Amino acid sequence: MPDSFPDNIASNYGDNTLSREKVCLHADSIAFKIRNISDRIPKFGLDDYSDDAVHGRLEWLEQALNKKLEYIRGRKVPNKKWEGNIENLIGVAQFPLAIMGPILINGQYANGKYYVPFATTEGAITTVYNTGMKIINECGGVDVHVQENNLHITPAFHTKTIDSSKNLKLWIENNFSEIKARAESTTRHGTLISISCIVAEQMLLTKFLFNTADAQGMNMINVATLAACEFIESQTGYKFTERSNYSAVKKISDHINMETFGKSAFAEARIPPSQLKKLRVTPRQMESLWRKGYLASMRSNMRGINCQVANCLAGIFLACGQDMADLTSSHVATSNCEVLENGDLYISLHIPSLLVGTVGGGTGTGTQKECLEIMDCYGSGRVMKFAEIIVAAALCGELVTGAALVTRKFVQGHALLGRNKPN
Repeated sequence: MPDSFPDNIASNYGDNTLSREKVCLHADSIAFKIRNISDRIPKFGLDDYSDDAVHGRLEWLEQALNKKLEYIRGRKVPNKKWEGNIENLIGVAQFPLAIMGPILINGQYANGKYYVPFATTEGAITTVYNTGMKIINECGGVDVHVQENNLHITPAFHTKTIDSSKNLKLWIENNFSEIKARAESTTRHGTLISISCIVAEQMLLTKFLFNTADAQGMNMINVATLAACEFIESQTGYKFTERSNYSAVKKISDHINMETFGKSAFAEARIPPSQLKKLRVTPRQMESLWRKGYLASMRSNMRGINCQVANCLAGIFLACGQDMADLTSSHVATSNCEVLENGDLYISLHIPSLLVGTVGGGTGTGTQKECLEIMDCYGSGRVMKFAEIIVAAALCGELVTGAALVTRKFVQGHALLGRNKPN
């Protein structure tokens, strides 16, 4: 973190006291009212965690978005609504929920300023991302690009001989249209793109590749693939196992990260030295940190070389009703820093296998739905926008965390903001 952390970071991001124009406290009624809506998140001095402060910040957000956030405010989700999401229900778990931003994003789907909800119990994290967002905003924002929307599952057919595997492979290729029709008959949204057949001694691995539209899609493609495989079995007589483990669902493999498992998301920004001064670093120092980090990471055979992308994904996933186990593949990301010819710092991030959804699963109930709505990312046609916001937010964390490592403020920052000592 920069010197005098956290005060310098807080002041850089602004809104640290009630003297700012956007929020005022009426002491007679102990109620907060918004005078002028600013895009900066309001702070309430030394008592920023009081009920009134939290209420005031939520009221500010509702007015800024022109949206009621009833479940975030505390409305209870009826127990019956959780049917299909969980069994043996006993109640709900409470996680603190923060808001970060705004972040300026220049993308095909996300274009403009966005607030990002974030659930975590790790102090200092949201301050890190807020600081990165502020600095990158002043440099023109984050340029993002998301491509592909693919998900696959790989059953194994038990063929017993290599010749049998080759014959079954040929049959699948010749009958793809009928197999595709059987698979897609189970879903209104999934599309079977291809079936890749891999001969593996006494079995044939069949990788069913789908476009899952706005859903995370794993349950969707499981059902579709089962229908397709049952048709293949009925026509050829070869028995199958629904999952061979080749697709490495909720595990890490080089295969899925090279070919994309979900969305392939990119983010980049250019930071001039004048802005990096706010973090007490230079472009050369940042480039040197990343170069040394690459060498050390290669020695450990690391998959995905970055500072803390998993922190960002976990906070947004938890807030927005994503499948938390998908962090296993989604967090494998590569960030980079290098100095441009004009002396600016170029920072980039690639997440090759980002698994997210804006419909289905845990996205449609209570606070999870409201968190997606804060970003205008709930429902059909919004999953690519959601992916662009996630990769942009993660890039901001890479910038500030890298600077903290350069200035040796990483531990100090967590010590000041991230240590909730037990009573």
